[in-house]
Amino acid sequence: MTSVQTTGDKNENDNEAAVAAYLLQHPDFLVRHGEVLAKLHIPHGVGGAVSLIEHQVAVLREQLGIERGRLNHLVARARDYDRLSGKLHEITLELIKSPDIKQARHVLETALCEDFNADAVALKLFSVEPDQHAADPLVNAFVDFIDRDRCVCGPLLSPQSEVLFGDAAATIHSAALIPIKTQDKTGVLAIGSSNPKRFTQETGTDLFERLGAIVSAKLVDLAHRRDS
Repeated sequence: MTSVQTTGDKNENDNEAAVAAYLLQHPDFLVRHGEVLAKLHIPHGVGGAVSLIEHQVAVLREQLGIERGRLNHLVARARDYDRLSGKLHEITLELIKSPDIKQARHVLETALCEDFNADAVALKLFSVEPDQHAADPLVNAFVDFIDRDRCVCGPLLSPQSEVLFGDAAATIHSAALIPIKTQDKTGVLAIGSSNPKRFTQETGTDLFERLGAIVSAKLVDLAHRRDS
């Protein structure tokens, strides 16, 4: 055996002794660091190791429970998305049959309140002409929203909530604001909720943006019918 091998073996033994000493001085180390315990390999039948194996199994079961919880959450979200996609299809069919904007508003209010758990719904349109902006309180309230292409979710400022929901503004604590675009107007479809956590920055907006595109197309269609 060379001196290099002897030195290496001694260092390894010293390291193992240091690890063993540390674990003896801190017997709760593996409890506090379950991720380390989960990766240890301890064969069954090793004397005095049964309790450690049992604890390792318990840690793995806990980790499995957490992963199952995450999976169940994802499955629930997928099912909810699928359900709402079906409702969006129904809204689309009803909008196609709507002969005027009054009926289109009724379809949106009814469907969004019943199927999307909205407490208030508002569809507001305003001119895209810059010289008309200053005189329009609706435009002033949404001046930062006019050119957006994406839905915004979260709490509303008081002027925005009041101009959208009127007397019900005080009860609305979160909302989804969906941009609406037509040839000569722009606007917002607002879905309000009394639950402050119903619409947040983390809320998925894909379905809302699809709804905005559908409503915009319907309004363009109604404008063409009116002008023809």
